[in-house]
Amino acid sequence: MVSVFTEDHASLRDSLRGLFGQYSSESEVRRLMATDEGYDPVLWRQLAVDQELQGLVVPEEFGGAGYTWVELGVVLEEMGRSLFCGPYFSTVVLAATCLVHSADETAQKEYLPRIASGESIGTLALVESSGRWDELGVTIEAKKVADGYELTGQKLYVLDGHIADFFIVAARTAAEVSLFIVDRESVGVAAHLEETLDQTRKFATVTFHNAPARLLGVEGTGWTILSRVLKLAGIALAAEQVGGAQASLDMAVDYAKTRIQFGQPIGAFQAIKHMLADVMLEVESARSAMQAGLAAASGHEGLDLDEISPLVQAYCSDVFELASHQNIQVHGGMGFTWEMAPHLYFKRAKSMALFLGNSDSHREQVAKALGV
Repeated sequence: MVSVFTEDHASLRDSLRGLFGQYSSESEVRRLMATDEGYDPVLWRQLAVDQELQGLVVPEEFGGAGYTWVELGVVLEEMGRSLFCGPYFSTVVLAATCLVHSADETAQKEYLPRIASGESIGTLALVESSGRWDELGVTIEAKKVADGYELTGQKLYVLDGHIADFFIVAARTAAEVSLFIVDRESVGVAAHLEETLDQTRKFATVTFHNAPARLLGVEGTGWTILSRVLKLAGIALAAEQVGGAQASLDMAVDYAKTRIQFGQPIGAFQAIKHMLADVMLEVESARSAMQAGLAAASGHEGLDLDEISPLVQAYCSDVFELASHQNIQVHGGMGFTWEMAPHLYFKRAKSMALFLGNSDSHREQVAKALGV
């Protein structure tokens, strides 16, 4: 097992658990998931100003704290535990990481300080009608015009696309896939909020019609940047999934201790004991995998991010689905009713099992890395 967490990380975790326990309680999650925006703008700015969470992995020269993905993993695990509703993953994990790895200093100076301060929300627009998260899925073309580029086409499953201030869009040029920045207020940009299974996380369809676009980085290097970003994002998502899986397990254990059947807690029955023990084993294994992923993302020697990331994504995705499903089983027929919390985690697990690609696609990447 790769151990990356220290006492300082434990202190950070405790602080964040208290913070999200207060501001991301079940009642607050239910309130925000019923809104179109899906987040609290006041809390969003507070997290940036008081906690500096949006600038956590933004380099110091661009207004951030310059921490590693290990610290980011702690934050995301606690967000996953509480089903935090807000554009953190889209802005920090996707948009900011694209900017950092673009080597486009002009764009970095313009956008990264605004992300770190909580002023701007960004996201990645990648997936199209094919539903693919790979290079072949990018088909829309960027047209060269006198003062830059224009984009025409549609992107699906754009995380927080309905509230984003800017989009980082993957499109094709003569030099293959390139990345472009498109401001939300530009002419020819329209975002439509979609109805999805998981109401705690919002997705939009974004349509571009001759929308003015600014090249990010060097033309033709888009997929080189994105392949790295998606590997990092996969590790970040795994941290969220481990948090959600642990919350599901804790919920099931607490219920098994208090639900009385035949004169004793249902946790006393062997079938329930074995079920929860199996889930605990899987959750702890997923946490170990996640730590290895965070170590690779942070540049620890001897760890290959290209090999580890898809493995971690596949495993942690499956474990979150398992834990959330078994939580409902322990609760019985009432487990999936609207008034109970387990269905919220089950829906998040199902939704995130498809985000960034499903576990089968990740396993295929692992097989390729092994030369199979």
